[in-house]
Amino acid sequence: MLKYTLRRVLAMIPMLFLISIIVFSLAKLMPGDSLGGEIDPANTDPEYIEQMREKLGYNDPIYEQYFRWITNFVQGDFGKSTRYKIPANEIIMERLPNTIFLSLTSLIITYVLALAMGIYSGRKPYTLGDNTIAAANYIGLALPSFVAGVFAIYIFSFHLGWFPSNGSVDISVTEGTFEYWLSRFHHVLLPAFVLGLLNTASYTQFLRNDIIENSRKDYVRTARAKGTSESKIYNVHIFRNSVIPLVTFLGFDIVNLVGGAIITETIFTYPGIGQLFLTSVTNRDYSVLMTLTMMFSVLTLFGNLVADILYGIVDPRIRLD
Repeated sequence: MLKYTLRRVLAMIPMLFLISIIVFSLAKLMPGDSLGGEIDPANTDPEYIEQMREKLGYNDPIYEQYFRWITNFVQGDFGKSTRYKIPANEIIMERLPNTIFLSLTSLIITYVLALAMGIYSGRKPYTLGDNTIAAANYIGLALPSFVAGVFAIYIFSFHLGWFPSNGSVDISVTEGTFEYWLSRFHHVLLPAFVLGLLNTASYTQFLRNDIIENSRKDYVRTARAKGTSESKIYNVHIFRNSVIPLVTFLGFDIVNLVGGAIITETIFTYPGIGQLFLTSVTNRDYSVLMTLTMMFSVLTLFGNLVADILYGIVDPRIRLD
């Protein structure tokens, strides 16, 4: 396992190098440059703009700009946000806890509901309860997140008044107090439910279908023939094999722990990494944009590695060589 992990980590280095080239190239292909986010070209002397571009190195050859950027990036210098006028790592670290809190809450909601509904539907297929869960899942799969978010805000925020419609905390509470954390939890619940319930649909169907398929396998028939109780057959034999697809999702969900849901955070005006990413695109904040893209890439590779390792833990038949 250790050798496999080290081999995979070393294999990430050339992949990240190629990703960095793609990220830098896409940023350069976007119209304008970082200077456009700091000044108003329509009301600024063109000669001054050209002097600043020369001073900042925007007129240097592309390969020089890339190596300067990647060298600083490796050393921990991610550049300065042109929108917020502070280092990119500071604005990212300011938003990061909000996204982690949102993603962890939605992840708990997703897996609790998916396990409960998936196990029920798998053990009692084609019943009224199974068909009801399937209908709800199909609606969840077909419903776009932005539509679900708008309806959730209208019903639960504006109509019923149960949850706030925006922000991450009430500005009137003092940071660090019990009321502060209660307010944060209150603000995160509605976007977390929207994000978690939409993901639950696919997870439930995967688990249900695998439980039904595994319940028809020969080893289950053998266990029943030996007089093994149904609860033990489902909990020990069938469930352990059926949960493997969810392990794959768990590996990829690591990306969501930091990336969050861009659309969900934007609809709820939730100050997280997803909303910051969208804002950096619209405002041409290249330092923040490239840093977040590289962060998502690292997390994607790490999520794949975690999923592969968990495969070997959940299913002893899988060997990582």
